[in-house]
Amino acid sequence: MKTRYLASRALALALGSALVMAAPARADDYPSRPIRMVVGYAAGGPTDVVARVMAKEMSETLGASVVVENKPGASASIAATDVMRAPPDGYKLLVTSLTLNVNPLLYPKRYDYDPVKAFEPITNFANNPMLLVTNYNSPYKDLKSLIADAKAHPGKLTFGSSGVGGSAHLAAEMLAAEAGIKMVHVPFKGNGPALQEMVAGRISFMFYPSVGIANYVAARQLRVLAVGTEQPVKEFPGVPTMDSLGFKGFEQGAPWIGMLAPAGTPKAIVDKLNKAAVTALAKPAVREQLAQLGAVVVADSPEHFRQFLIEDKARWADVIKKGNVTADDAGN
Repeated sequence: MKTRYLASRALALALGSALVMAAPARADDYPSRPIRMVVGYAAGGPTDVVARVMAKEMSETLGASVVVENKPGASASIAATDVMRAPPDGYKLLVTSLTLNVNPLLYPKRYDYDPVKAFEPITNFANNPMLLVTNYNSPYKDLKSLIADAKAHPGKLTFGSSGVGGSAHLAAEMLAAEAGIKMVHVPFKGNGPALQEMVAGRISFMFYPSVGIANYVAARQLRVLAVGTEQPVKEFPGVPTMDSLGFKGFEQGAPWIGMLAPAGTPKAIVDKLNKAAVTALAKPAVREQLAQLGAVVVADSPEHFRQFLIEDKARWADVIKKGNVTADDAGN
């Protein structure tokens, strides 16, 4: 009799433990273990730099470690797929940029997901205005000379990017379409590696998010030929805007850096993560740190970020159509 009682009690305890483990994540006891921020780009690139700033600050706010995990490759889709398939419990998050919207446009058969349905938007950390940069010792001292050489020698100039469909790639395709020039695209696994090739002088130019560029300019390793902002940038005096040079729409293509969770993540957890991120981004020291990197703080709500993603996808669909950009550009 006693044996039967003990067996029944053991079974009840086992079932109870299983039910606890199977229970959905709750915001009141979240987080109870480390959180991973998965970044689809190499260490040192703009998305990675901003993610590390946010991971440190959010760790303090949430009372749990937030660790950045880099999973570069396939235009950040490896990281996106990893997080998309993760349990919706708030312990694995995606920090990404516009490739989240662009990949399904370029590879509809491979990536047949809708970003706002496959993920729960948390917040857009910041935007990074684009700069057109070249090696400091490059023969191109202004955009006019670069375009003139490209027109005189079709296919001679090379431009780097973080990968097919990334912000640098699409910005260069916009320039090629508007200027009527043909150039060679050299994709890398992240903006960081592409920038190092630019510093080494092995590619002609590239569009690069403003994060961290000022240090390279001050060290006379890079030269900024134009800025993709509505107004001139005070950190780069005398550098014209793309718009003033006759090239329109570049200020709207500033890449964003945002955080998302797998679809189905409880709203209470999404809201808790949003509050932690927005609180961090409200700190003067953090805002100053991001400003020094060239990033413009956004810190919006999940609802606003969701609407932004919808509009962003429509904008890049138009750019891809007008520039006749296809997945085949990986080898061009």
